[in-house]
Amino acid sequence: MTRFLCLIPFALIASEALAQSAHEHDACARDVARFCRAHMNDGDQAVLACLQQNRQRISRACEKVMAEHGQ
Repeated sequence: MTRFLCLIPFALIASEALAQSAHEHDACARDVARFCRAHMNDGDQAVLACLQQNRQRISRACEKVMAEHGQ
């Protein structure tokens, strides 16, 4: 029982990280589909470069996520 109780904090941290990641993905999904559709199959770095090239046109939410990750 003690072992199970020790795992609960780790599960909560992991689920919070996954939720944040999903939120970040959602923040830029529309911008990726709108401005970077041609690069979607080229990998994350190509999509990131495309978003950076279109920085003036992307949504505030996506801009915020990029800034939070130093992009």
